[in-house]
Amino acid sequence: MDFTFTEEQQAAVEAARAVFSDVAPDRAPSPSLTRGAVAEDIDRRLWHELARTDLLGLTLSPDHGGAGLDPIALCLVLRESARVLARVPLLESCAVATALQRYGDRALAAELLPRAGRGELILTVGANGRTGHDPAELAVSAKPYGDGDEDGDGDGGDDGPDDGGSGWVLDGVQTAVPWAQVADWIAVPAHTTGGRQVLALVPRTRDGVTLADQVSTNGERLAEVRLEAVRVEARELIAAAGCWDWLRSLLTTGTCALALGLGERVLAMTADYTGKREQFGFPVATFQAVAIQAADRYIDLRAMEATLWQAAWRISTGSGGPLPAAGDVAVAKIWASDGVRRVVQTAQHLHGGFGADTDYPLHRYHAWAKQIELSLGPAAAHEEALGDLLAAHPLG
Repeated sequence: MDFTFTEEQQAAVEAARAVFSDVAPDRAPSPSLTRGAVAEDIDRRLWHELARTDLLGLTLSPDHGGAGLDPIALCLVLRESARVLARVPLLESCAVATALQRYGDRALAAELLPRAGRGELILTVGANGRTGHDPAELAVSAKPYGDGDEDGDGDGGDDGPDDGGSGWVLDGVQTAVPWAQVADWIAVPAHTTGGRQVLALVPRTRDGVTLADQVSTNGERLAEVRLEAVRVEARELIAAAGCWDWLRSLLTTGTCALALGLGERVLAMTADYTGKREQFGFPVATFQAVAIQAADRYIDLRAMEATLWQAAWRISTGSGGPLPAAGDVAVAKIWASDGVRRVVQTAQHLHGGFGADTDYPLHRYHAWAKQIELSLGPAAAHEEALGDLLAAHPLG
């Protein structure tokens, strides 16, 4: 497999580095010193700069004003964003926009995607279900309204939401929805009475949508999104087979990219600190115990990187393999969850008491790492999913 990036992908990385070069991890108050959320809004200045440099439309087609690149390019930019703890919904907004472009109504895509690429509207997604442990699509039900027949053929079935009725009614709860308070549209996975997975795009201000504030481990605002008899038009509900699975895989892979970028930055901070901190007249980085721990974490990062690009490549190309792409995504998330936790724990240990100083940014990275580790399922959840895939698709 060739992991060489294209010129366009490398150009996206350079553009991202230029944008993030003046972003300080401590631009918002410390989560350790703040009761509640660290800020009410996203980093608007950064969001507008990402729009100005066309990074918000990275995966959108030129027809929608985008660059037409693939999820690999998005993961490369996400990796850079995590190095500075960028407080923007880059993953969620771009992932939902890409799913809408790939599976959704063309007229709705033409209406929303150019504005999303220009940063004029923000998209987010509820991917954690009611509790964070159950499948997200089971937390919300989608029922038709209009002519009373779910597929318009008189048999009471629900073969497709576009075949009959005037629209759909959503009821349920999605917890821990990132950036929901500032989003314009929220993508909500749901299930029909026939058991099919669908994805509804719901304006935040739609009647029946209520938000309750929640706060994440890293101090950012989340929301419990409650939907009570929320009506959506037929074009706002995507019933294409595989849409929600694909979007969830992209979100998970993007989270792995965030873990990699954060881990690389933390290891670089640790190398810099241990190279300057002296004991007994020598830098502590020259001590064998310190060097071995740092080397182990470097190995973790390289494993995180290899599994990330494997998953991103499968999602981007749709290439086959001995397991479905979900297997590669699960492996990447297992390494990302465990790896980023080990990196920040070792960094705290090697920094000693200095690592707990709230004037030093390491504690912020630790908080973000814990949030990333648990986002969209910890390692154990993905190990179970991988086991199920291996049972269903025996190798050899």
